[in-house]
Amino acid sequence: MSRVSDIFREKKAFIPFITCGDPDLETTEKLVFAMEEAGADLIELGIPFSDPTAEGPTIEKASMRALANGVTTDKIFEMVGRIRQRSSIPLAFMTYANVIFSYGTEKFAAKAAGCGIDAIILPDVPFEEKEEFAPVFGVVGIDFISLIAPTSAERIGNIAQEASGFIYCVSSLGVTGVRSEITTDIGSIVAAIRKSSSLPVAIGFGISTPEQAKQMALLADGVIVGSAIVRLCETHGRECVPHVAAYVSAMKQALA
Repeated sequence: MSRVSDIFREKKAFIPFITCGDPDLETTEKLVFAMEEAGADLIELGIPFSDPTAEGPTIEKASMRALANGVTTDKIFEMVGRIRQRSSIPLAFMTYANVIFSYGTEKFAAKAAGCGIDAIILPDVPFEEKEEFAPVFGVVGIDFISLIAPTSAERIGNIAQEASGFIYCVSSLGVTGVRSEITTDIGSIVAAIRKSSSLPVAIGFGISTPEQAKQMALLADGVIVGSAIVRLCETHGRECVPHVAAYVSAMKQALA
C-alpha cells in the first residue's frame, strides 16, 4: 500500500489544496505545517501555471499572483525539501502537463521524488494520454492520481482499474470553485468506481462547507477542498495561516 492510500485507513481523509507562492513561499511553508497540525491527512500543493484550464477564478488568480511574485518550479522543489526536514505528511503536486513538459518529464519526476513528493495530479491530462506521464512517475515511486468526472461514464471502469494512490472523483462539471450545492449524482459514480477498484475515493471540486464535506464523506473515503482555502489566502495575505488552520480543523471535525 502506498503512503497516499494509507491515509484513508480507518478514517475519512481531509485533503486541502493551496497554491504555492500565494501570497509567498514562506507563507506556503507555514501553511503546510499549520494544516497538518489542524488535521489535514494529505496536502495538495499547486504549482502555478499561466493557463490553468481546470481552475475557476479564485485559483487562477492565485496562480497569477504567485507567478508575479517570481515563484518557479525549482523554488517549489526547494521549499518541499525544507518541509520534509520537519514533516512526513503525504504531499501531492497538482499542476499542468505544460509545466512538466517544459521542465522535462523525467527530470521533474526525479526532482519531485528527491524532495519527497508522494503523488502527482494533472487535471488536463485525459486517461488516454496518461501513458506519457504515469510510467515515468511510477518508476520513482510517485502515485499518478486519476480523475473521474461526471462525463467519464463509459470509461470509469478502465480509469479505475489503472489508478494508483486514490481516485479523485470530480463532483461537478466545469472548473474548480465554491458551489452553494452539489447536484451531481455522486453516489452512482462512486458505486461504479467501487465495482472496478478497491482504491480509496476522494471527492473534490465545489466543496466548501463542513455540511457539504460531511455529506460527501458519507459517499466516499475523503474530501478535497481548494478554492475556499485559496480564498482565505487571498483575503488575509500573509496573515492567512491561523484562518486556514481554523478552517481545516472545522472541516476535519465534520468528517469525524
